[in-house]
Amino acid sequence: METMDKIQILDPNEIFPNEYKTSCFLKNVITAPNIFVGDYTYYDDAVDPTGFERNNVLFNWPEFGDKLIIGKFCALANGVRFIMGSANHRISSISTYPFSVFGGAWTEAAPPHLSQLPFKGDTIIGNDVWIGRESVIMPGVKIGNGAIVAAYSVVAKDVEAYTVVGGNPAKPIKKRFDDELIALLQELRWWDFEPEQLTAFIPILCDSNLESVRAKLKEMLKK
Repeated sequence: METMDKIQILDPNEIFPNEYKTSCFLKNVITAPNIFVGDYTYYDDAVDPTGFERNNVLFNWPEFGDKLIIGKFCALANGVRFIMGSANHRISSISTYPFSVFGGAWTEAAPPHLSQLPFKGDTIIGNDVWIGRESVIMPGVKIGNGAIVAAYSVVAKDVEAYTVVGGNPAKPIKKRFDDELIALLQELRWWDFEPEQLTAFIPILCDSNLESVRAKLKEMLKK
């Protein structure tokens, strides 16, 4: 049996983690100053996975002030899109029309466009979140650790940790686990493990015997 130091640990700084090159580790292809992605989070796209920032983060104007923050070990399926806050229109006045963006006398007469838009805050995706194909995440949404978003959903409200949501607008379908197991996972924070510790922990992460997993997590947290 190979010792741990001889096993090749997956490098989070690789753009393509496997030979298929349909998935890429997103943090290595992001250039916008207001997008932050954790280690091992990937986007899957058979055509252009490295084009995520250009094709899937829409209306991103960093000067507007909002951020897109995605945690570690997230799985983003083909076509997942994030709508940033500057996609909005002014809603505090009798017209929502963006007069100031068209130049000339209209720009002179209207207040600056970005200053009038409703600010929803940062969009924050936790760790180990799976977002299904063609789903849309609206500005300012917070999605907790371990959540699952069903394919073709539109997420307009916050999602609690380890909750499955789906639909348009997305609504809770079920909790993945009971409250005790969720609390154990939140306390353990396995996504912050060092690479060798994580590799050794993978059998537990993939074990469908949840009672066995529960017992092991309790033992680990005692140490």
